[in-house]
Amino acid sequence: MSSDYLTSLGITSCLLYLTLAILIYFWLTSEKEPQNLPPTPGIELAFIGHLYLLKKNPRQQFLRYTQTLGPIFRLKMGSWTTVVLNSFDVIKEATVKQGEYFSDRPNFEILISKFPHLYDGIVMSSGARWKQIRTTSLAILRSFGMGKNIMTEHIANEVAAYVKELESTKGRPINVKILTNMSVANVICSVIFGQRFEITDPIFLRLIEMYDHVLGECAGINAVVVLPVLRHLPFDVLGYNKYASTVMEINSVIKHLVQKVRDRSTNEADNFVAAYVEEMKKAEQLGESTYLDEANLIGCIDNLFAAGTETTSTTILWSLLYVLHNPETQKKIFNEIMEHVGTDRAPNIYDKPKLKYLNAFIMETQRTTSLLPLSLPHACNQDTVLLGFNIPKGTQILINLDSVLRDEKIWGHPENFRPERFLDEQGNLIKREELIPFSMGRRICLGESLAKMELFLFLSSMFQRFEFLPVDPDHLPTLNEIFGTTTAPNPYEIRCVDRQKC
Repeated sequence: MSSDYLTSLGITSCLLYLTLAILIYFWLTSEKEPQNLPPTPGIELAFIGHLYLLKKNPRQQFLRYTQTLGPIFRLKMGSWTTVVLNSFDVIKEATVKQGEYFSDRPNFEILISKFPHLYDGIVMSSGARWKQIRTTSLAILRSFGMGKNIMTEHIANEVAAYVKELESTKGRPINVKILTNMSVANVICSVIFGQRFEITDPIFLRLIEMYDHVLGECAGINAVVVLPVLRHLPFDVLGYNKYASTVMEINSVIKHLVQKVRDRSTNEADNFVAAYVEEMKKAEQLGESTYLDEANLIGCIDNLFAAGTETTSTTILWSLLYVLHNPETQKKIFNEIMEHVGTDRAPNIYDKPKLKYLNAFIMETQRTTSLLPLSLPHACNQDTVLLGFNIPKGTQILINLDSVLRDEKIWGHPENFRPERFLDEQGNLIKREELIPFSMGRRICLGESLAKMELFLFLSSMFQRFEFLPVDPDHLPTLNEIFGTTTAPNPYEIRCVDRQKC
């Protein structure tokens, strides 16, 4: 046996022993995965986890996983362990009964360099910061009538301006998306800045366009979160850098608007900005440790503007689309308005209890649309147990609202658009606790009460004044959605025919 062969055999043996030693070392020192974790839909691959299984729009896929895996299942998405919660009982258990463990937001450190203000404000903050900012903001908003009937004056002014713009179209085909966004946004602007903006205002229009972009085009940022290496792809193929620059531009515009409010500010805190600044000064004078600073003020306004505009305006767009596909609903709404309100005045908030079918129609629109199907991601802030499964600290939690709003057992044929499901045999409104378009628990949408007011006042006036007709009755706009942060309808045109001039 040659010496070369022995030398080669020795080297090979050493390499094998070394490899074995390294594997044993990593096995001994690696963090053991907890036992009794929720089930997964398939094999977890290195680096990408279960991403190879997921579709671009996973809504139907998640509902199928619920049927095969049960109400709690687990996905590995890149480096993130994600648990998806399904069914009303499971979501209520996590967000209400165990809300203290499931109300934080995930720590997306990889995004901080591009999004330095990510955790400013209410929506993405956690812990003590979130509690103080949310409590202060909610108190200020309530002082300006949020959720109260005095808020209806602001809404009524915008409804009147909106109806006037629709009237000017003279029944011609129009895409009402931008106009609707601007009109709804002006409601929250009147509270935040103490003023409304003309729809021709270039700064206001740019702000609306930017929010439309960041709320609809989130695929790039989601990809970078789960696979951080993708942020280095050349030519910004994912649109990640463009997305980041748009977010920073929004921040800059809001700062500009805040400064304008502060420059004209009087001693009276007659808007959100002025009232927040007053709270900042109080904390500073008392020498208290506080999160009420300029950065979080900008973050709050960003959150309120986005949440106070997108959900309501998109629900209005879906409402118009549903009446095109279900014309009998528009007839019933109009007949009800004629019976209880007439046409001599605009509907007001005191008409709401009388317009039962319209309320049912709005509820069914919210249910069918499921506007935020996966809500916003939560995070588990400590090791805990949910329905017998171990949920490790740091796990990302997705709340699958589709699993409730489109549950066959709850609604029966949930794919059908049927406002009557919210009416009893006497035509009285049925309030279902399973109708949770604004989510549940501590992270329930801050603007829920405002959104409900806006939807009623906008839609009642719209259906009173106009008949909404398709551009081509033989080719209705699609009901397929654009899946992003929210589920928006595809762009479509509609004819707004003035009933007073028919």
